[in-house]
Amino acid sequence: MFIDILFANPVFFFRYIAIILISVTLHELAHGFAAIGQGDNTPQKAGHITLNPVVHMGWQSIIFLCIAGMSWGQMPVNPDKFRNGRISDIIVSAAGPLTNLALGIIFALLLVTFYNSGLVSKDFLYLAARVNFTLFLLNMLPIPPLDGFHIYSSIFPSLKKLQDSPIGLFGLVIIFLIPGFSETLFFISDSIIKVFLEF
Repeated sequence: MFIDILFANPVFFFRYIAIILISVTLHELAHGFAAIGQGDNTPQKAGHITLNPVVHMGWQSIIFLCIAGMSWGQMPVNPDKFRNGRISDIIVSAAGPLTNLALGIIFALLLVTFYNSGLVSKDFLYLAARVNFTLFLLNMLPIPPLDGFHIYSSIFPSLKKLQDSPIGLFGLVIIFLIPGFSETLFFISDSIIKVFLEF
């Protein structure tokens, strides 16, 4: 279990928790601001335009994060209020993963900048970049309820019927049970960071 790391490597444990809390919060806020930009004031009315991770994740998600190393977030939106229909849906859905991609790039650039300076922990910057690139890759998978599914189902409406089916949850369970799946995402993230370091 992930919580075992608390006793084996507490510095890594708390760094990881902090990075996830920040990354998921900014991910959800990006959805919210994109929704507002597309004419939906639901995020504001629901009180979700905040930097408080508890609002976006809830205590259950945060506790699960500490125990299992995984978590989830939620931004209430109402697609019926979007002014541009499917285009708005794609914009709002893509805003979260693209925020993680941007954060990954920012942390990778900071890693390159301060790698030998001793001013900032390069282990922290590397982990932050790795987590955000991995969150981007994961969320772009076309599996409900991930953002990737909302993007692809807006392009191919016939997929919408799968949105509320148990297939999505089953699919998520299956991909995490596939040997090497998580490692593959981490490998891709590490490869992206390596590109930055080689420049």
